[in-house]
Amino acid sequence: MSDPRMAQIRERLNTQFSPTALEITDQSADHAGHASANGGGHFTVNIVAAAFADCSALVRHRMVYKALDDVMGSEVHALSIQARSPNEA
Repeated sequence: MSDPRMAQIRERLNTQFSPTALEITDQSADHAGHASANGGGHFTVNIVAAAFADCSALVRHRMVYKALDDVMGSEVHALSIQARSPNEA
């Protein structure tokens, strides 16, 4: 993983959630020339963590966005999230 943006995402999610599984995919190349991105990347996150148990999908997404708050809009332009608890994995 050479992209520092992916490293930032991974570090923040690992710190916040201690996931049992975490996969981050950089889809920025699929959106090359997207003028409104302002240099931010497009990423997909698949994360499995106990913190998501008994939470709705909306709450899970808010939790992930909060963990990435300082990089959203600058390093990350778009984020697709699949967040599950270990029982759902």
